[in-house]
Amino acid sequence: MRRLFHDWVHLVQPALVLLAGIGLFLVVRGAVIPKAFGQYGHYRPGALDAIRQRPIAFAGQDTCVMCHDDQAKVRIGGKHAHVACEACHGPLANHANDPAANVPKLPEVADLCRRCHEKDAAKPKQFPQVATAEHSDGMACNSCHKPHDPHI
Repeated sequence: MRRLFHDWVHLVQPALVLLAGIGLFLVVRGAVIPKAFGQYGHYRPGALDAIRQRPIAFAGQDTCVMCHDDQAKVRIGGKHAHVACEACHGPLANHANDPAANVPKLPEVADLCRRCHEKDAAKPKQFPQVATAEHSDGMACNSCHKPHDPHI
């Protein structure tokens, strides 16, 4: 039995290397992860200040309706009633603040429609999908469909 543990030094060296590795990992982890991280789950409360300092990019539905009520009425009565203006037209806060100086360009229709309506097995069957290459025959979607009320 004495013979079994006489080379215990060979066990101590790998154990020390392992402990040093764990210690190094903990030191680096402590230096990289912010102090408040984990206070509210996987969320850093300090990020709120950084987010507040960013400029506002989106104007919101109500702002768009103030000038574009005719498109809003068509959209609200149609299939895109629950799609916000900025989902297709992009962030419009600058346009809302100064419409003449910040005229947004119209989105590329084929890419825009395809973003939501391209045939995809992962989408629910009741969601309107189309294989655009076969369906459109090279024509733009808005040559047959109105973007704000896309009935045929």
